[in-house]
Amino acid sequence: MLVSQILKSKANDAVLTIRPDATVAEAARMLSERRIGSLVVSADGRRALGILSERDIVREIGRRGPACLEDRAESMMTRDLVTCTRGDSADDVLATMTRGRFRHLPVVENEEMVGLISIGDVVKARLSELSMEKDALEGMIKGF
Repeated sequence: MLVSQILKSKANDAVLTIRPDATVAEAARMLSERRIGSLVVSADGRRALGILSERDIVREIGRRGPACLEDRAESMMTRDLVTCTRGDSADDVLATMTRGRFRHLPVVENEEMVGLISIGDVVKARLSELSMEKDALEGMIKGF
């Protein structure tokens, strides 16, 4: 299964972004309202500068307290962004996420974001694929 197939299966393929100069409190509010785990930090909504996750925010609150909520999103974002393309396989993406210990991966082509996938998206797609394979094998065994 390819990333392009995972993107097609998502109910909403929009990439939610936040400006680099927005406060961390604004980012936390967006994450909470949208019930999502990360925002891509982008000045123009197309090119990713970094990513800010709920984990990033919680870790910093634990370290410095709530004063960090007034910091700019760019000060807390992960700058060394790992991305994938539509042509990458689900297995490769899952391995990358597991190795890097992160749950969200921007999909980038020609230096512009075309989507965002989560580890949940990949697992859901993989489970669907396994279910179809199981059904096909059962059909072959039963002679259908």
